[in-house]
Amino acid sequence: MHLRNIEHIGDVKTFTKLLFLEGTNVHPDEDFKNYINIYTGEASYSIADAEIRNDLMQQSFKVCAFFGKDIYDLMQEIYLIETGLDQYIPLP
Repeated sequence: MHLRNIEHIGDVKTFTKLLFLEGTNVHPDEDFKNYINIYTGEASYSIADAEIRNDLMQQSFKVCAFFGKDIYDLMQEIYLIETGLDQYIPLP
């Protein structure tokens, strides 16, 4: 992942989309060290990669709070759109 800092809501959206492209069904409260590949049963991320993503998530929380956005709604909306589920489930 080439994203290193989250400074704006657009960065939070980019981060979420990148996680989706990695195949991660992300939840903002979950430590990236806990993600497991369902096909292999192994960790989805190395410790270093998980720490980078955890840091970016913490930055995302701060940016969303600063701009008055609900991180859960924002990430859920992106997930629904990216998966096409927005055709069946109303956006938050």
